[in-house]
Amino acid sequence: MSQPVAPPSSTSSVTGIDPQTLAQILDVCGMVAREVQKVFIGPAELPEILLTALLARGHALLEGVPGVAKTTLCKGFSRALGCSFKRIQFTPDLLPSDITGTYILDMRDNKFVLREGPIFAHIVLGDEINRAPAKTQSALLEAMQESQVTIEGETRPLGPPFMVLATQNPVEHEGTYPLPEAQVDRFLVKVAVRYPTPEDERRMLLTYNRPRAEVRAILSPEDIIRLGQLADQVHVEDELFDYILSLTQYTRKHRRVYLGASPRAGLALLQASKARALTKGRDYVLPDDVKLLAPYVLSHRIMMTPEAELEGVLADAVVNEALERVSYKRAR
Repeated sequence: MSQPVAPPSSTSSVTGIDPQTLAQILDVCGMVAREVQKVFIGPAELPEILLTALLARGHALLEGVPGVAKTTLCKGFSRALGCSFKRIQFTPDLLPSDITGTYILDMRDNKFVLREGPIFAHIVLGDEINRAPAKTQSALLEAMQESQVTIEGETRPLGPPFMVLATQNPVEHEGTYPLPEAQVDRFLVKVAVRYPTPEDERRMLLTYNRPRAEVRAILSPEDIIRLGQLADQVHVEDELFDYILSLTQYTRKHRRVYLGASPRAGLALLQASKARALTKGRDYVLPDDVKLLAPYVLSHRIMMTPEAELEGVLADAVVNEALERVSYKRAR
């Protein structure tokens, strides 16, 4: 049963959100994370990051070796949202039309009709996206950026909410194709799913040793749309704009970086921070929101120099260095 999310109160201020609504949102978002953890045994932060990306109208890329429950996390997350869900298994022989759909001849009416592909869903899971070549991967570009697809010259919208959850294996594994930079940039966040701790792995064995509890739908598509609208109302202090700008500029000036975080990356960090604040029951962004999200939002958008790659220096290290050296300056 979906838990309704109340609209903003008529007594709310122009820039504020009713405290009762904020308290309800905090409770509902916590319930979503707990439902996902019925099937995904791992850091509680991961479902929260996915929910943040959803409310910021973004997409998420999950990277990890096979068998660390990336697909399980995505499936559990989609069930807790109460949204339509489709899964695409990417393979080297997958065609773009297998994703978007194609027109077929209806013999009864003697006319061509569209057989919709799996992209026509609220939550689309692209499983092992880097198993398919670039031409097929690019079939998602228009959908992710414009929330629409063009099939044989006809453009069809993808109704909100719409989110792509893509999983990939590390590129050093055989049979994988690195995602083009333009497509990686379309993902709001990139999440590394690592091996579980011994405690979590033991809890996983105990959980899956008996029939699992079903994941309940906590939200509905209408709830998610309203939450996204509320996230737009979250207040951001001027100093936080400067802080985000300083972080992105630091990455561009770093001597080991070939291509730093783009203006789109800064905008993505802003939107994600607003969504994160809302999920925590606040109508204002804190510097801690920006700091927590920066590695998820910025790292995959940074290209290192060839020398840095040879030395094993990762983009994560540059973002962490920026967070350490760039200070948040509060106005007096």
